Amino acid sequence: MKRPLHRFSPDDYDQHGLLRLPLWFWAVLILQARTWILFVMAGASRQQGAGLLQLFYPDTQRFWYGILLGLPAALAFLICGRRQHWPRLWRCWRWVLATSLGAALLVSLLSLLQQDGNEPPLDMILIILDALALGYLLLNQRLRTCFLPPEL
Repeated sequence: MKRPLHRFSPDDYDQHGLLRLPLWFWAVLILQARTWILFVMAGASRQQGAGLLQLFYPDTQRFWYGILLGLPAALAFLICGRRQHWPRLWRCWRWVLATSLGAALLVSLLSLLQQDGNEPPLDMILIILDALALGYLLLNQRLRTCFLPPEL
């Protein structure tokens, strides 16, 4: 199978010859792992930790959904630095992230439909950001190229 010719500058590659991940990819991972980040922040701020979690997740079920659906993004932070060692895992991880983000978007939309119209504006903003992040994961050409195996 012949690959399309992509033109990237030499500065776009790291010392291992892999295409550097775009800055927006890191923003997508932070967005997707937001429950994990909040959980770590709550653990670090001992006395205010429970209040912080209660503020953002008054429903504990949504917190556990967030932990579960953010797990692929949290693992992606670990895998990114060693992607040259696990090329098969890395190649499919974009789809794992997209599936997780799609599921999170679906859960958010279903939660929004079940509410009585008093949804906080933050929920709508997060739904829009999740949809944009999913589009970015699926459509950005440079990001798609980052997940391809290196050319020999």
